Amino acid sequence: MVRNLDTILRILPRDIANNLEQEKIEEIRIRANRNIILKYMDREEVTDFIPSQRDLLNTLQIFCDNSIYSYQSQICNGYITLNGGHRVGITGNVAMKDGIISNINYIFSLNIRIAKEIIGASDEIINFVLENGQINNTLIISPPGCGKTTILRDLVRNISNLGYTVSLIDERGEIAAMYKGIPQNDVGLRTDILDNVSKSLGMRMAVRTMAPKVIVTDEIGTEDDVEAINYGICSGVKGIFTAHGSSIEELKLNTHLNKLYEEKIFNKIIFLEKRGIIKKVYTLDKNMYISDDEK
Repeated sequence: MVRNLDTILRILPRDIANNLEQEKIEEIRIRANRNIILKYMDREEVTDFIPSQRDLLNTLQIFCDNSIYSYQSQICNGYITLNGGHRVGITGNVAMKDGIISNINYIFSLNIRIAKEIIGASDEIINFVLENGQINNTLIISPPGCGKTTILRDLVRNISNLGYTVSLIDERGEIAAMYKGIPQNDVGLRTDILDNVSKSLGMRMAVRTMAPKVIVTDEIGTEDDVEAINYGICSGVKGIFTAHGSSIEELKLNTHLNKLYEEKIFNKIIFLEKRGIIKKVYTLDKNMYISDDEK
């Protein structure tokens, strides 16, 4: 389901907006002094329109409700979130202060990623995550672009609506897509959201203050992530996480993820391929990980 595109359509040249295939569009790439490029599900279209750098700045002003200052913290993270959950990546001249990004000047490009929800995307995977009324500590792994965030979003909605209190740590705003404090995506009835906060800090905050049954976050992999996951699970909270990779061997190459693997933290490790298709599932059985085709 494609969210409302009105905010996006009004900044595009009329010819492009009128001919945009809204159900198929995935990205709109706008670069200074370069042709606007439309990325559809099945093709790429290079348009004839070439925006100036001022056009990009004006576009960003519109996206920020004519108050770029109020969006400064998001801009320093390299993106802003629009009404409807659409996400705009920003590049340009990065200004640093004391080792921290303080601004992005002279905007060069905007990458508008169109938000789409696929209700039911987790219907197959939930049978591995939720068994006999219990949530399994689960790690979902796939290469980039295989739909793990889409599945994770729908999984949160599913388990939340089934009665489990979920704390969603949405560091980059890609899951709930918060806009002025309101999630633009359906993440369920019993989901509490922390966005624009590091995964490790957010997980600790949620355990201490929100009494969740389940903590969920996307793309773990740092030492701080591992420490926070151990803290949460040792506190009796279940966890569902994702990471990049395509095999157990690749997982082990990440020192921090390998630590979780060696400590047998996860009841299930699920590998995806293509768009959300389950490739392999490993189950912790008698202190060993056994793939479903080895049973």
